[in-house]
Amino acid sequence: MIPPMNKETLAYNNAQSETDKPICQLLASTINASLPEAENKIWHAIPVWFLDGNPVAGYSKLKGCIRLLFWSGQSFDEPGLTNEGKFKAAEIRYTSIEQVNTKDLKRWLKKARTIQWDYKNIVKRKGQLERLK
Repeated sequence: MIPPMNKETLAYNNAQSETDKPICQLLASTINASLPEAENKIWHAIPVWFLDGNPVAGYSKLKGCIRLLFWSGQSFDEPGLTNEGKFKAAEIRYTSIEQVNTKDLKRWLKKARTIQWDYKNIVKRKGQLERLK
């Protein structure tokens, strides 16, 4: 069963421009349907999905695009994702809804469930990540 969309995520999506709103809506509905067991909330001002308290996927409005981020995405071994930051995150950026390949997105979300680094305890471990799955 697909959980209802978080009201704060809906508000975030509705606040986007006419170009960005459909991208956000497609990302949110696909993530929600692909990870029905995940908790969705606004975290650091962006929609993020968590599995057992660990962030796995989210998106944000950047200047000129919507960025989809997978916290453990560097371990997915996927050519469509670009490394982001100094940890294990990877991203893809969209400027139009036509760029969103839902087949790729669903495959990445499947990997987000099965490949995870422990971001939940990164502070406790003084910046060290450990592989969960």
